[in-house]
Amino acid sequence: MPERSCPLLGSALVLDGTGLSVADVDSVARGRRKVEIAPSAWERLKKARQVIFELAEEGLPVYGLNRGVGWNKDKVISPGLYEDYNRSLLLSHSSGVKPEAPEEVVRAAMLARLNGLLAGATGSQPEIAACYADFLNLGLHPIMPLRGSVGAADITLIAHLGLAMIGEGEVEVGGRRLPASQALAELGLAPLRLGPKDGLAIVSSNALSAGNGALALHDLAGLLEAADTVYALSLEAIRGNVSPLDEAVHRKRPFRGQLASLANVRNNLADSGLWDAYNPESLQDPLSFRDACQIHGAARDALDYTRELLEIHLNSPDDNPCVLAEERRILSCANFDPVVWTLGFEMLGSALHHVSKSSCYRILKLGDPAFTGLSRFLTPDAERSLGFSTVQKTASSLDAEIRHLSNPASADYMSLAGDIEDHGTNAPFVVSKTREIIDRLTYMLAIEAIHAAQAIDLRGGVKLGRGTEAAYRLLRSAVSFLDADRCQTVDIEAAYRLLKDGEWLASVRRQALSE
Repeated sequence: MPERSCPLLGSALVLDGTGLSVADVDSVARGRRKVEIAPSAWERLKKARQVIFELAEEGLPVYGLNRGVGWNKDKVISPGLYEDYNRSLLLSHSSGVKPEAPEEVVRAAMLARLNGLLAGATGSQPEIAACYADFLNLGLHPIMPLRGSVGAADITLIAHLGLAMIGEGEVEVGGRRLPASQALAELGLAPLRLGPKDGLAIVSSNALSAGNGALALHDLAGLLEAADTVYALSLEAIRGNVSPLDEAVHRKRPFRGQLASLANVRNNLADSGLWDAYNPESLQDPLSFRDACQIHGAARDALDYTRELLEIHLNSPDDNPCVLAEERRILSCANFDPVVWTLGFEMLGSALHHVSKSSCYRILKLGDPAFTGLSRFLTPDAERSLGFSTVQKTASSLDAEIRHLSNPASADYMSLAGDIEDHGTNAPFVVSKTREIIDRLTYMLAIEAIHAAQAIDLRGGVKLGRGTEAAYRLLRSAVSFLDADRCQTVDIEAAYRLLKDGEWLASVRRQALSE
């Protein structure tokens, strides 16, 4: 491939190895935003590559350059075998198993690896970075499995990205699945010829975990905001006590996430009748209602902690060995170990189970006439309808699954490669199970929202807040009042889609913040 920097591409995301955010990953992975390599980053790549060639010529023993990798670190690689060895490295490391990563995850992984390369600490040929950019901009997506990494660099999985670059493996492009060699030919791209350290530069990264993790954090930020609104809607439904939402109380213990959740709930309840006339007998609501801001706030704080650490990773090289071009040195290291932010995802799992459990308890209480003063299971007709009697089981099942998925997995590793690789994190699995939790929690909140809307209708005459009014009306546009028993799966799925697609949250946000 010819040496060049990427052309200007309109609103392209300019990458230079710094400043990549979780939101940027989403814009490229899902929004198909184009990418462009900054000229300064291109120069760093060339400089580091020159250092690699100089060290190779001097015969200095360098891991992954003129010596093997892993337990084979004692094997000598002669210059005449550089291309064959690096090609074999990609082929032998491509050992992941299904399921296959969806398109958005493949794109997120390629972007994460590209930005890490641009720090100039890998010593790989610049054409590898150009290849990642071309694949993203042309919609060329290698087939990559999701399982097989122990989370000490995702070598068994992202090696499949490198396969496509050399014309091996399979890709998807334009909705078609075809051999990588055919796709490259159709798009006018030549397969890469690998040189010293190129294979290791491709596989020695946590790009899958980091890219997929960025997508998870992006989704979670919106879901936690939506969770505040669902809670506010439930509070309207029970005519709950708003004294726990007094700002003065929260300022006495000013955790950032808690204050953010409180502000969101209060915005949603602006102009609500709750502020004028809540149930005088409700001196203290159950904790699932009373401390939602504390619970959601804890999850927000865990999210902020994890996002900060992940964004440091996204803007840093995680290569071993690490090229220090300015010092003309290359050093073995363990910067591929992602334990610092993997633990953040483990913490998120626990935090989200608290969100799930409190939502599940609110669902159960909304169906209890002794608590709401409404019909049992919010039925519209006690003689002819069972109402939401069985949906309680769905909610309970979802919470049980979330509880199971929240169990930590980062410490379950074996000592491998002749006891050289005796630490791991299972980062890809930890991130994947976090995404599973987020998906189940979305269903849980959808079920709660349906219950809250039903209770509001049964109660009648409820003066909703600006945000809760918007939330109620949009929900009712997708899920009508349960006036007779019908298939609940359809209603739950419709509410789930509203939450997942972001339409519901965007509408609520506009109304809640309007004057």
